[in-house]
Amino acid sequence: MLDEYSCGDIYIRHAVDDAPDAGSFTMHIHDGCEIYFFVSGNVEYLVEGSRYPLHENSLMIMRPAEAHTPKITAGSTYERYAVNFPLSFADALDPERRLTRAFTERPLGSNNMLSSSDIDTALIKRLFSEMCSCDDDYGKRLTLCTHLIMLLDMIDRAWSERRRSGHKTQSTAERLVMYVNEHLTEDISVAKLAEHFYLSTSQFDRVFKQATGAAPWEYVIKKRLTMAKELLRNGASAQQAAESCGFRDYSVFYRAYIRYFGSSPKHSQIKQIGPDTVTE
Repeated sequence: MLDEYSCGDIYIRHAVDDAPDAGSFTMHIHDGCEIYFFVSGNVEYLVEGSRYPLHENSLMIMRPAEAHTPKITAGSTYERYAVNFPLSFADALDPERRLTRAFTERPLGSNNMLSSSDIDTALIKRLFSEMCSCDDDYGKRLTLCTHLIMLLDMIDRAWSERRRSGHKTQSTAERLVMYVNEHLTEDISVAKLAEHFYLSTSQFDRVFKQATGAAPWEYVIKKRLTMAKELLRNGASAQQAAESCGFRDYSVFYRAYIRYFGSSPKHSQIKQIGPDTVTE
């Protein structure tokens, strides 16, 4: 079962898979923010090298370009809500973007999950349910915008409290992912990355895929393409975007862009409505 709709650049869905196919859930990256609410199932979430075992009413947040993957560990019913929106969603109300600090002011893969000990999950579930149950277009837009503001306020309060908890030691997997992101647009290769961490290429591949749900080079390409899409939306030419994001061969960039987004780079220079199609 899937209930979904878009209102401008906001997209919400409620999905239920009675017999989820683990192979259909792959690593993906959005160019906006996501709030994901887990209702039921046997799932753990991978976000940029961090692993989050999900429990009933767990809430996940993902910032733009933060790679994430749901890993189905058993065949029970998988139910979840999710809403995608741009960072600019509340700019008219909140020009300083305080409501999105939980998304932008934390390292990739850090503090993505909130639970019932952090936040009123019963209220969050009701907000999501109401956002998905409106019939008329005007009511959908009104409910979606007002409820999303409430969600962001609750998340910001919980995150502000959480970040006072202190420093978190990074795992090897988290350090691998962070290093790749720091050198994303450079002339890198899996062999060079493995050498930097004193690993064989097969060891590096295995650790990285366990951490992110994707092979290292697949991860790099998707990250670079997401960066390029944002540059195109901000007025860069396709050639400029390709070079800035680490593609040395424009034809390789062009083919990869069409394969990943389903349209040419030129098409993305006109701002698109709605998020990329993914399976959460």
